[in-house]
Amino acid sequence: MQIGIVGKPSSGKSTIFSAMTLVDVAIANYPFTTIEPNKGIGFVRIPCIDTDFNTQCNPRSGYCHNHIRFVPVELIDVAGLVPGASEGKGRGNAFLSDLSRADVLIHVIDASGSTNEKGDPVSPGSHDPVQDVAFLENEIGLWFFGILQKNWAKISKQPYESRQKMLEGFSRALSGLSLSEAQIERALTKTGLGEKKLNLWSDDDQKTFSFTLRENAKPIVIAANKIDISTAEKNVKRLQEQFPKIPVIPCSGFAELALKKAAKQGIIEYTPGEKSFAVKGELNEKQKQLLDLIKTSVLEKYGSTGVQNVLEKTVLEILGYIAVFPAGVHKLEDSNGKILPDCFLMPPHTTALAFAYKLHTTMGEGFIKAIDVKTKQMVGKEHELKHRDAIEIVFKG
Repeated sequence: MQIGIVGKPSSGKSTIFSAMTLVDVAIANYPFTTIEPNKGIGFVRIPCIDTDFNTQCNPRSGYCHNHIRFVPVELIDVAGLVPGASEGKGRGNAFLSDLSRADVLIHVIDASGSTNEKGDPVSPGSHDPVQDVAFLENEIGLWFFGILQKNWAKISKQPYESRQKMLEGFSRALSGLSLSEAQIERALTKTGLGEKKLNLWSDDDQKTFSFTLRENAKPIVIAANKIDISTAEKNVKRLQEQFPKIPVIPCSGFAELALKKAAKQGIIEYTPGEKSFAVKGELNEKQKQLLDLIKTSVLEKYGSTGVQNVLEKTVLEILGYIAVFPAGVHKLEDSNGKILPDCFLMPPHTTALAFAYKLHTTMGEGFIKAIDVKTKQMVGKEHELKHRDAIEIVFKG
């Protein structure tokens, strides 16, 4: 799973990325601060199953705090997109290509309205962020459309003897977009174009299919950023009203990054996603003013900085991923004595067999059975796993 961070220049995109990952990237209020894509690791909170076994886990990756497991996810932050990106403007084609492997997109918007469509600074509240959502959806849809058109002769002239063969043809021709046959099938069904001969598709048909395919293959979550600026509040409400089918989550990358850095320096105690922090020592006047600002304008007003909410909405709700823990009925620790060391984020409808293959090819190929560690019941290879399951794989190797 890879999550793409997108948005126009100066929307706070790189600040959000840094707040999620604590990776130092170039942050400035001018277009194209980010040139090469930045990659990093963010974390999704999962209530740890160690409480089910009255123990304390020892994660191999990520960490656990107060029995909340922080599970790593991969993020990629690309350069700001401007109108005309699908036509190559503002280095558009190169940066859209960087998103080809992303499973979902977090669209960072300057909800305060203090940057125009090109990313130039303007007076807070003078730009309408609703326009930014429409522009990005259009640009990414046109990107899909352009790729489809380039490959249309290859797709439409093949003599497909079945629907399955047609799906395979689409998948091969559009392999650069990392599409599944199921996503292509859903787009064909939703548009009704699956019943129309390919050589009869018009340009409008191809465009409709491309935009529908984008919605299925790369759904969007809106991170309504800069809620620490007063003009953002009314714009967040407007965004939620204008785009009821797209999650719009108010957030402040600035506040989250400041809190994480202060916690790292030992100035405060702060757990990502929480609604408060605790001061651990003496603060200078500048630190006190900054933390007071974050407390009053963000935490008390919105309940959190929202950054953690964006990640969890994206992974657990939009993608529908579940957390599965490999374990043993009689032994929760690994050979090094680590208790419940691993937690894997798996796509919805993951079966016991698919989980076995995730752990190791040998376990999948030699699969005999799986055991639900919590209930101690045996389950078969086609059994669909649930969120926070603990599973033991029995295999011959």
